[in-house]
Amino acid sequence: MKILVTGAAGFIGYHVSKRLAEEGHVVVGLDSINEYYSVNLKHNRLKELGLDITDYCTSGELITSELYPNLTFVKINLEDGESLEKLFANQKFDIVCNLAAQAGVRYSLENPSAYVDSNLVGFVNILEGCRNHGVKHLVYASSSSVYGTNSKIPFETTDSVDHPISLYAATKKSNELMAHTYSHLFKFACTGLRFFTVYGPWGRPDMAMFLFTEAILNDKLIKVFNHGKMERDFTYIDDITEGVVRIINSDTANRNKSKERYKVYNIGNNKSEKLLDFIETIEEKLGKKAKKDFLPMQPGDVERTWANVDALIKDYGYSPNTSIKEGVSRFVDWYVKYHK
Repeated sequence: MKILVTGAAGFIGYHVSKRLAEEGHVVVGLDSINEYYSVNLKHNRLKELGLDITDYCTSGELITSELYPNLTFVKINLEDGESLEKLFANQKFDIVCNLAAQAGVRYSLENPSAYVDSNLVGFVNILEGCRNHGVKHLVYASSSSVYGTNSKIPFETTDSVDHPISLYAATKKSNELMAHTYSHLFKFACTGLRFFTVYGPWGRPDMAMFLFTEAILNDKLIKVFNHGKMERDFTYIDDITEGVVRIINSDTANRNKSKERYKVYNIGNNKSEKLLDFIETIEEKLGKKAKKDFLPMQPGDVERTWANVDALIKDYGYSPNTSIKEGVSRFVDWYVKYHK
């Protein structure tokens, strides 16, 4: 199959692109390489894919991987509708996996226009590309943040998500609504995935795993919000990648002939871990205690997340099985090696 993966220089997009290329799919990776976090980290992810774009990548130019002849990369902003339209028209994708977005709950309080441009305008451009160029299946990233202050545990996709508490969450809820509309009107399959706190090698430097490890190693304070009374459904990247790829590889012919074209799933670890226990696991791996700065809850944040992934298990055989101890160990090993 020919697959477009947007956000290919991002954390999840890098891992998904690598896995799909290794499986022999024809993959076009797309990213804007924005400066929300380290551009160098994004370039280094692409280098791992055989794509050295640091010196000569121009917008719209397709570059072929030196490691995977079936993988190419193109630099485009999702909000650039004209360039995206040309890409869809020229490439004739079977499947689109949209993992590109302006990420971050707290940053959305400071720079709302970035979320409107990428997550709303950009997502409509993706939908238009799928509509106009015969894409059979759109798999796209939603977020656990859509549940807002939902107190029912674990979170289920049948729960109300009508009260987001950050602009980021509101844009992800909007994505689900827009995807539903396009799937209904234009008869192509859309699968939304509500990701729950993904961590692992090549992770984002604004996420807890990265921040905590960096601070502990450098004898700096780590910020522990809500005075440590936090729980998260921490999910290791390999489990996430496996779930995403299973959905991409699934037969969508029956979906497109039925009323089941549009679906939304939770994708997480199927359990909730205490934040302080998570920090303790990092401390044990590093052999070093954290210096903790206990702070109040941050605006837009929630106290607890926990994904019910029964539907994903039933429909796709999804099986998250990486323990926190094993996942943290792999991340720390990568982090130490990377920063040497």
